[in-house]
Amino acid sequence: FGPTRVAATLEGSKAFSKDFMARHNIPTAKYVEVHSYEEAVEALVHFTYPVVVKADGLAAGKGVVICEDEQMAKDTLKEMMVDGSLGSAGNTIVLEEFLTGFECSLLCFVDGDTIVPMVSAKDHKQVYDGNKGPNTGGMGTVSPNPFLPDMDEVLKRDILDPFMEGLKKDNMDYRGVVFIGLMIENEQAKVLEFNVRFGDPETQSILLRLDSDLFDIMYAVSTKTLKDVEVKWKEEHVACLVLASAGYPGSYEKGKVITGLDAVEDVIV
Repeated sequence: FGPTRVAATLEGSKAFSKDFMARHNIPTAKYVEVHSYEEAVEALVHFTYPVVVKADGLAAGKGVVICEDEQMAKDTLKEMMVDGSLGSAGNTIVLEEFLTGFECSLLCFVDGDTIVPMVSAKDHKQVYDGNKGPNTGGMGTVSPNPFLPDMDEVLKRDILDPFMEGLKKDNMDYRGVVFIGLMIENEQAKVLEFNVRFGDPETQSILLRLDSDLFDIMYAVSTKTLKDVEVKWKEEHVACLVLASAGYPGSYEKGKVITGLDAVEDVIV
């Protein structure tokens, strides 16, 4: 249960992922892939602000920066590509147009032939109340996504069907979970990113709503019999709140002891 190494590159490389979307007509933001600071600065002229700077490699949720102006973009590029703030993850950068709308996290079970969407969730990435401060790996989620209109058919036609066709055309053996980060505006969806796993912290909200046996689903995925399994969900709504050490997502203390769990009622920790 889990994608092959090649299929996992959909998360491991932003450039690989954007190329996959472009080749298979999956809606996404306009982008440019760059390999040096000088090339990146030259490419900025093709974008309006804000512009999104994405480190190609994995960066623990900290590799995406929304830059409000040219100076901020240049400073961010210098940190990633010259100063090496993200290590090798920042050797290649994807510059991307800034999309407006609202974010939606769509997790799906995939067995290579069949894709089954899970219930929706909404992630809150910014560290402070009121959607302020830097992006994090996620400060909390709710399921279902309260902003998502009924657009199952649109998502199937524009995102899920082309994704499955792309896997087959590229001979990717993908069995597991695909996490599709979406930006939605006027009932049109564009893909922000793929993750090749249960996404954190969306999963904490979503799996509490699962009314089927997760093992049965995972076994079906691994044996390519997902079409034969009914995936059932509870109607209840779920909210997940993340408790993080002060200073996160920058420098923060680790190893702090959590106490008081014996007094917790009516929630799952």
